[in-house]
Amino acid sequence: MGTVRDAGVVVTGAGGGIGAALARRFAAEGARVVVNDLDVTKAEAVAEEIGAIAVPGDASGVVPAARKALGGRVDIYCANAGVAPAGGPEAEEDLWEAAWDVNVMAHVRAARELLPEWLDRGSGRFVATVSAAGLLTMLGSAPYSVSKHAALAFAEWLSLTYRHCGVDVHAICPQGVRTDMLRGTGAAGELVLVPTAIEPAQVADALFEGMAAGRFLILPHPEVADYYAARATDPDRWLRGMNHLQRRLEEVPGQGVGR
Repeated sequence: MGTVRDAGVVVTGAGGGIGAALARRFAAEGARVVVNDLDVTKAEAVAEEIGAIAVPGDASGVVPAARKALGGRVDIYCANAGVAPAGGPEAEEDLWEAAWDVNVMAHVRAARELLPEWLDRGSGRFVATVSAAGLLTMLGSAPYSVSKHAALAFAEWLSLTYRHCGVDVHAICPQGVRTDMLRGTGAAGELVLVPTAIEPAQVADALFEGMAAGRFLILPHPEVADYYAARATDPDRWLRGMNHLQRRLEEVPGQGVGR
């Protein structure tokens, strides 16, 4: 991978959680970092802490302003912003649209802006925070599970299409991480994610190890590889196991299947 010193790095959703941890790690390694978040106060606080530049606003349109803030060049883009609305098919249309827009289309829009520049110079790095839900699923949130599968598919497509052109792509797929998003997952998170939850800084460590090794798939929880293999090789057994967890979840008051 070489060094990230002096690289221009953009991290979306960096006002807290995984995004803030990524921003801190890149800054500590000597990169020039843009901290993006919808929450202006949080973005500015993280940027001030690490000596970065705050460019708050919607992740879908941040690239031009971030490029300008970095002096005209983005070397690494971390598509980290995400939302995790609860529910299934009964969830409101705007929740499905938000999950698709933030978890998928923001990645597409960033790549659309960045690829011409990267292909011209033969280098660039796209980091997608996908979640293990993109490899497996997440109880209680169909919008999150479906959109994260799509985010993974888009990252895979970018990698297989442009890797010979000097564009490196990584998909970070942790399970539970101790963030505000985890705290918002309620009973499903308590059942599935909290027992093995890790700190955001550990996700950043896993990314840097994966970048150094040239790996596409970044698994801060290594056991996810085994779950993913089991899902692929015996899907019916895997679905039965997940349905068992679903039934356990429904034993919690207020967690019945939405109708």
